[in-house]
Amino acid sequence: MLGILRLILRGVFPFYGTTLRPIIDAGFGRIVNLASIAGKEGNPSMSAYSAAKAGVIAFTKSMGKELALTPVRVNCIAPAVIETPLLQQMTPDALAASLAKIPMQRAGTAGEVASLAAWLASDECSFSTGATFDLSGGRATY
Repeated sequence: MLGILRLILRGVFPFYGTTLRPIIDAGFGRIVNLASIAGKEGNPSMSAYSAAKAGVIAFTKSMGKELALTPVRVNCIAPAVIETPLLQQMTPDALAASLAKIPMQRAGTAGEVASLAAWLASDECSFSTGATFDLSGGRATY
């Protein structure tokens, strides 16, 4: 359980310490963290993963506020089920149960995640910082 927490949270913290100053000094920066709908809702039998992704969301909110007066914007994507090879590891029943929570009745695609990340990383995303963008086919509406 602690291994999952360490892996996920250690993935975001070092970046901020080692490369943040050059990004600020460059006069433009966009940071896009990747969380999960599990970090907002909690998933049964995935408490460590859910807690770690909630930590990524909270870290994004805090860093967005801390860097609001700099040229750096910090946002986060919280996807639900996305079509990746990971889905092949799920049992048909588990996959069906996950998809049943999605009003669009399908998994998202990697391309949809990439499109949102590209916008968040662009100069068009100028007034959003510290936000978490759901990519859930309607599963999360808050």
